[in-house]
Amino acid sequence: MKRTKQHSRKRRRDRLSELPDSLLTHILSFLLTKDSVRTCVLGQRWRYLWTDVPILDFTCHLLHACITSAIDRNVQNLHLTAFDTLIFPSRCFFTSKTLVRLTLDSCEVVGGAVCLPRLKKLHLLYPEFGNDESLTQLISGCPVLEELLIKKPFTAMLSCIISSPTIKRVTLNFEDAGNRFNKLEMNTPALDYLEIANRLPVHFEFRQLTSLIEANINLFEDVVQEDYFLYSRSLLGFIDRFCNVKCLKLDLSFRKGIIESILSTWSTKFRNLTKLELTDDCHFLLKFLERADNLETLIFSEYYCEEIEGWKEPPQQVPKCLLSRLKIIKIATIKGEKHEFEIIRYLVRNAKVLEKIEIGHGSCIGFKKKFNMVHGM
Repeated sequence: MKRTKQHSRKRRRDRLSELPDSLLTHILSFLLTKDSVRTCVLGQRWRYLWTDVPILDFTCHLLHACITSAIDRNVQNLHLTAFDTLIFPSRCFFTSKTLVRLTLDSCEVVGGAVCLPRLKKLHLLYPEFGNDESLTQLISGCPVLEELLIKKPFTAMLSCIISSPTIKRVTLNFEDAGNRFNKLEMNTPALDYLEIANRLPVHFEFRQLTSLIEANINLFEDVVQEDYFLYSRSLLGFIDRFCNVKCLKLDLSFRKGIIESILSTWSTKFRNLTKLELTDDCHFLLKFLERADNLETLIFSEYYCEEIEGWKEPPQQVPKCLLSRLKIIKIATIKGEKHEFEIIRYLVRNAKVLEKIEIGHGSCIGFKKKFNMVHGM
């Protein structure tokens, strides 16, 4: 009888451990995180089981312990998010020998010793940089980094310097962020994709963009330019840096038109460009078509304001891309203005190899204006 009772107690004691991990972690999710972590002393199987709980509520001390535990287990993919307060990762975080993909959301990024020899993807969402050198030091400690994303930093960055022989994709999204960089330097010979959402940097330097295939540039402005002549020249100089890309998305809807005397002397050729998605006025569109002889796809959204004059007159010489290359045209959100019909007719009449054209209109256009639009074509 005594042996039977002992055997019964043993069976009851083992029953919980016989449950599958998915059920055990579900049970642990109902506990406070600190209590969930304490289960690691129950046995070898329980040692890291708490780390699979979907949602953990960390204190700062517990967070550092969890990060250390993850690093000790040779974690390869890590996504760290702070919901209420800024997280300050421990130093072991930046010396992991196994991390391949790392996402830091609302975390502090400081300089110092960084050694992430296997890291290929680094995403910094709402980061707080200790200083402008913090980003440079972090990148220099990632010798095989291939992808970098920075989204809306909390702290001001007077300069953004990115230097890496291995980076292939860079996304710098400072849209709606109060702190935007004034100086941009990039030395990235392997870069094939670049995305920037920022005001036009006062100082910019791009080295070795020969591998760049695609660029997505959204430039906006939140200050009044004292010298718009110099600004227009600087803007075209910035656009010129992407003259070798095959696909270019360019949103310049923040501004008034480039000064004509600057635009008329623009001579840069975009010989590799096959796809252009442009948001700007139609005058700049026609100038761009003259610079892209091999363009095959055009997506155009007109930015129109009182300071920008619409269609004036067609260029004296039809752009080469219209005569021999342009196959697809998409015109978005037309408003039914006279100059819009004129430019559409010009494109259709001169696009000799055109295969497809799509024209969209804004939702605020009434029936009468829609009717006139159809007959205006």
